[in-house]
Amino acid sequence: MRRHDVLVVGAGLAGQRAALAAIEAGCDVAIVSKLHPLRSHSGAAQGGINAAVGAEDSVDTHIYDTVKGSDYLGDQDAIEFFCREAGPTVVEMEHFGTIFSRGEDGSLARRPFGGAGFPRTIYAADRTGLALLQAIHERLSTEAFTLYEEWDLVSVLVRDERCLGIVAFDRRSGAFETIAARAVVIATGPAGRVYGRTTNAHSCTGDGVAAAYRAGAFLKDMEFVQFHPTALLESAILITEGARGEGGILKNVKGERFMVKYAPHVQDLASRDVVSRAIWTEVKEGRGFPGDYVHLELMHLGRERIESRLEEICDFSRKFAGVDPVVEPIPVMPAQHYMMGGVGTDIHGATNVAGLFSAGEAACVSIHGANRLGGNSLLETLVFGKEAGIAAAKYAKGASASPATEKDAAADEERLRAMMKRTDGEEPAAIRTEMQRVMDTQVGIYRSFPPLADALQRIRALKARYANVRIRDSSKAFNLNLTDTLEAGNLLDLAEAIIVGAIARTESRGAHARTDYPKRDDAGWMRHTLAAIGRDGPKLSYSPVAFTRWEPKERVY
Repeated sequence: MRRHDVLVVGAGLAGQRAALAAIEAGCDVAIVSKLHPLRSHSGAAQGGINAAVGAEDSVDTHIYDTVKGSDYLGDQDAIEFFCREAGPTVVEMEHFGTIFSRGEDGSLARRPFGGAGFPRTIYAADRTGLALLQAIHERLSTEAFTLYEEWDLVSVLVRDERCLGIVAFDRRSGAFETIAARAVVIATGPAGRVYGRTTNAHSCTGDGVAAAYRAGAFLKDMEFVQFHPTALLESAILITEGARGEGGILKNVKGERFMVKYAPHVQDLASRDVVSRAIWTEVKEGRGFPGDYVHLELMHLGRERIESRLEEICDFSRKFAGVDPVVEPIPVMPAQHYMMGGVGTDIHGATNVAGLFSAGEAACVSIHGANRLGGNSLLETLVFGKEAGIAAAKYAKGASASPATEKDAAADEERLRAMMKRTDGEEPAAIRTEMQRVMDTQVGIYRSFPPLADALQRIRALKARYANVRIRDSSKAFNLNLTDTLEAGNLLDLAEAIIVGAIARTESRGAHARTDYPKRDDAGWMRHTLAAIGRDGPKLSYSPVAFTRWEPKERVY
């Protein structure tokens, strides 16, 4: 049976950074990933990574902007730690070989991003995530570790409140195996495919988050789902906030720069929740273009600036929307983009389950609170990936060998093979599509009780149907029907947690905007939602928000 000291599930920026930290601590480390590491969704991040390195900027300003951006739900001790690590993290990544864009004086180029008091978003044109991912992969590849590539996570093993490892299956052989570990780090990234209209890749199905939840870990603040203001109309491909940071402007069908009404001080560079709601309002009140969208204009920036700093955006717009942003506006509409919630952790990635850690978008520390600022997510993967790797290694060195056995894998395999033997049953793809339709139409930018309650009923009906799902493909090698089935189950569990949390939170805060409770309620809801799995669905409890220096006040941009 396979055994390791530290097992990292997920090979994006957070997972690879965690693995590197654990290796440097002297542990035997393995990574399990359903994708090649360079295909991880971290590579889709475009705009940049935040760090207060400019002479006019300061770490305290970065901290305050992040606290304010979170609508005061972010834990301020974690935010302070996070922002103070930003500068050293960017320098480290540069030393690892990241080729950042430069200013005329040779310094790191920075662009403004929404909700930031100063231009502090360091970038590599509009491919920052890919540049960072390539650099960390090259650095990690100089070390000795085991990579289980194209392996799917089935379950996280927990007995006596201690994590023992995982069960996974190898797509090449179809074999189900127990991988025992003294410590496990969940870094499987987002669950954006719970929605149909999303900027997330098809593989972003929250596998580690759902598996940790089913194993007893708390999910934290799942009701807070970020919608990015600017995604291409039909494909939902991301149009980076960097486009507005470079000077792009939003206009409605009347030719009005409408963000003046919603954020008079910063206009198009307000925080993402504010801009997304503004676009939605313009469209729903009849000021959108036929087909329900608005325009993002870049033409006034000039060809050289657009094609040098936003090369990928030019390619996407031309290939997938049939427009040339040098001479035409880009049709955009918000799409689901990021999950503020995830596996609840402390600053060092530890969960409520001994030996189980998490980092990146799969985790909720919480630094983003009710709304994430652009440029903070890439930083989060590296800062807290490193912390989780260090903490997991420390735990592993003091832990006894995992008692996990091959019987653990056999139990999961028996359950899934039974689905293959059915002669009739539900199609996982049909269930997944219906779930996405429910989430898109009833759990979106604006929410209220009747649609949320109906959505919960529909998702629970889909979960009941999922119990009778059929895996048509009975082959072993590269059984993607099996993968789809596992992913659909993960998404259903997370959809239910999102909706239950959204129904319970009777206020509007950050990305959670309820039309029936339009005001923020600090007296009743200045607290984190914790969801634990129960027989009849998520069981909610709450924990306090950590405050250090900044008291809550009205968030104005």
